[in-house]
Amino acid sequence: MGELLHLPASDWALSVALGVALAAAVGLRIFVPTLIVSVAAYSGHLALAPGFAWLASAPAVLALSLAALLEVGAYWIPGLDHLLDVLAAPVAVIAGSVLAASVMVDLPPLVRWTMALIVGGGAAGLTHGLTALLRLKTGAVSGGLANPLVAGGELGGAISLSLLALAAPLLAALLLGAGALWMLSRLRGHRRTQHPGGTPPDGPG
Repeated sequence: MGELLHLPASDWALSVALGVALAAAVGLRIFVPTLIVSVAAYSGHLALAPGFAWLASAPAVLALSLAALLEVGAYWIPGLDHLLDVLAAPVAVIAGSVLAASVMVDLPPLVRWTMALIVGGGAAGLTHGLTALLRLKTGAVSGGLANPLVAGGELGGAISLSLLALAAPLLAALLLGAGALWMLSRLRGHRRTQHPGGTPPDGPG
């Protein structure tokens, strides 16, 4: 931890913001942000932390391209999208932690992995959970007809957030926080609409 005190605040703040924003994008789509990071590193536009050179290799770019294509296509299939939401939850947390660690180049190893696991994994899990809940509620209201719209929004969000994170990490992190608060307020508002008087009492005990 002492090494962190000797780093300029701007350096570690940018590293953490970049890692958190990319991890949150992983919560929307696991392989799309990972592919974007891989391409950026492979083309020399992004430095990776030690131990992550494999992510900047041509085989990684090809494998992630195929995985991203399959993942995107699967979310357009009604019913399969809900199954993927359940199966992808723990994977998103792990992948978000790993991707966050891969870009936190300005942090000491112990601090990097601690931040990646707690903040990165948390951001990925929160984003995935919120979007899965949104898909569930939207599917219940529309009979599943609106789920492709949710899938398209998630894909666009994953791409936009990943690119913004690479260009302006702090801005991406701020927008991410604002977006999470907005989505939480929408979900709470939807719950109040369903139960306008709050939870009805159980009656005299």
